[in-house]
Amino acid sequence: MIDYSPFWETLKKSDLNWYKLVNKHNFSRSVLTRMKKGQPISLRLVDDLCNILDCDITDICIQIRDKKDNKENK
Repeated sequence: MIDYSPFWETLKKSDLNWYKLVNKHNFSRSVLTRMKKGQPISLRLVDDLCNILDCDITDICIQIRDKKDNKENK
């Protein structure tokens, strides 16, 4: 599972907000809504956010491994 909570913290620390991402950087509201709901977005969009916010991918999202998947892979 991908967790976008680092993005919201990074956004708070920046001079940007939801409104500026949508109106200044032409970011889709639906993408931000998907992130808020923990739904997947493309790596291209993650890369765009990294460039806009001048940050690393780990400042946007992290992977949380599913315990069930780990047991099946062993």
